[in-house]
Amino acid sequence: MTRETSILKETVAPTDRPVETLDVADLGPPEPLRQTLELLADLPDDTVLIQYNDRAPQFLFPKLADRGYVHDTVETDEGVVTAIWADSGN
Repeated sequence: MTRETSILKETVAPTDRPVETLDVADLGPPEPLRQTLELLADLPDDTVLIQYNDRAPQFLFPKLADRGYVHDTVETDEGVVTAIWADSGN
């Protein structure tokens, strides 16, 4: 089982979609927010983005909702992991 698969199983994110990862844990604000939104704009709607961060990206969450994304965040020994995916309306 890959690291991404085990993380997804800890969230409510879909596990049957392609996965892209983004590690922004070493970046200062506003880079994690900017890089995440830019990457999401380029990803297919069926892809789940896993963002690795050193803290919960609180300023990102309302921007995700505005753009039609759903997220779930879990804390791990290595930091905070947020799964982000397009809201399919289900």
